[in-house]
Amino acid sequence: MKVFTQSVNFTADKKLIDYIERKIGGLEKFHDKIVDAEVFLKVQKTSEKENKITEVKVNIPGSELMFKKQYKTFEEGISVAIESLKRQLKKSKEKDKDFLVL
Repeated sequence: MKVFTQSVNFTADKKLIDYIERKIGGLEKFHDKIVDAEVFLKVQKTSEKENKITEVKVNIPGSELMFKKQYKTFEEGISVAIESLKRQLKKSKEKDKDFLVL
C-alpha cells in the first residue's frame, strides 16, 4: 500500500515518516483492499500545547475513511488515528460481507 505524507508549516524528519508508514502499513491486516493512505501533518501557530493536527485518509474501493484530531505530538495523533481507522475498516469489511450475503 502506498502512503503519501505531507507536512504543512514544517519539515517532517525521516524517523517520523518511517513511524507513520509502519503504523499505517499495519492497517492492511484489517482490510485487504486498501488502495492507499494520505497523511497530513499540520502545525498550528497557537500558544496551546495541543497544536499538532493529524489527518489521515484511507482509500478503499467505493469509500474513504477519515480521521482528524489535534494532539501534543504527531506520534500520539497517529496512534489514536490507527485505533480509530482499525474500527472503521472492520466495520466496512463487515458491511461488505453483509452485502455479499444478500
